[in-house]
Parts: sequence; structure tokens; C-alpha cells
Amino acid sequence: MDGVVIYAAGEIHSEWRDELRTHLEGAGVDAEVVGPQEVHDRSDSVGEDILGEQPGPRYRDLMGASVNTLRTRVLMQRSDLCVAYFGPKYKQWNTASDAGAAVASGLPLVLVRSEEHVHALKELDALATLTVETLEQAAQAIAYIFE
Repeated sequence: MDGVVIYAAGEIHSEWRDELRTHLEGAGVDAEVVGPQEVHDRSDSVGEDILGEQPGPRYRDLMGASVNTLRTRVLMQRSDLCVAYFGPKYKQWNTASDAGAAVASGLPLVLVRSEEHVHALKELDALATLTVETLEQAAQAIAYIFE
């Protein structure tokens, strides 16, 4: 199998993507893991970096979000599947948005969430192709595809 491209939707403040990569490698999966800009300051400033200074914080955020949405759409469209990780910390609105976009575009979605998030994510859980509780389980499921 040549490499699979995985869009990793989730917060950018922890090292969970590296953990996913480690589990995938351990499971024998040749994968390229792509996703949102992981440098928080770059993600926040990209709109002004490209379009110039904005008239206020609302517009700065809106222009940054537009550029980040472009990145997400392009990377998702070239991906084979999406892993959406809902970790124990941080606000997860972007994760939910990306997971919904994956479902809407027909991209298979592996939802990773703990037992404590069962109720909060029940609708997304119902839409996901597969729901697991750990990144290791997600990697094992992905490895199974290519047995």
C-alpha cells in the first residue's frame, strides 16, 4: 500500500497528532497526517499576513478564518479519511466543524472521543463512519483497511 492521507481534525495545542502518527507507524500504516496550521500565532495572523492590517479584531479573526478554511478544504479534499479527535481539554468547536465538513463531503470519518463525551457528541457519533475511544484504536482500524 502506498501512503494514505489522513486529515487530523482537532485542537492544535497538544501533541495528539504525533501520538496518532506513532500508533499508525506501529500498526504498519504508511500515512501522511495533514490538518490545520499547528502554529497558533501563525493561524491567528495569517489573514493579516496575506491581506494586510484589518480594521479591528473581528475582521482580523474573520480574514484568518477564511484563509484557514481554504487550507482545511484543500487538505480534506486530498485526504482519504478524516480522524476527528475530541481530547480532554480545550474548546472543540473547530473539531466539530471539520468533522461535519468531512461527513458532508463524503469523507470517511473516524471519531475519537472518550466515554465522558458520549452524550455531547451523540449526533456526530451517529454520522461518523466509526467511533472509537483512543487514538490507538483509530490507528488499528485504519491498519485493518489495508490488511
